[in-house]
Amino acid sequence: MTLNHLNLTVNDIADASHFFQTYLGFKAADIKPNDALAVLNGPDGFILVLMHNRFNESGQHTYPDAFHIGFYLPDQSAVHQTWQQLHDGGIPLTASPRPIRKTYGFYFHYDNIMIEITTTSKA
Repeated sequence: MTLNHLNLTVNDIADASHFFQTYLGFKAADIKPNDALAVLNGPDGFILVLMHNRFNESGQHTYPDAFHIGFYLPDQSAVHQTWQQLHDGGIPLTASPRPIRKTYGFYFHYDNIMIEITTTSKA
């Protein structure tokens, strides 16, 4: 069995789509952008669906505290480069890359989503 896609709800589809394309390597799969839904293809073929929060029929607009999505990079240099690109782009970052358990990386929040950028490489 293969995990096909992940659906995340966000506050602003255009902004979130831009964020995932600019900083995390996704490409738009849908031809006509709209304010309700965006389908993005990851560099590895993974599909990320961004859906506007207004579709949360029960009114739940937050994820559990520990919920996050994680991205692995090949080495510490790539982690630092991504951190710098996010920083230069004005994305709020509360911590610099550092050892985290058996990995090296950092966490940050974008919209209502916690994101982890990490590597298992020592160099």
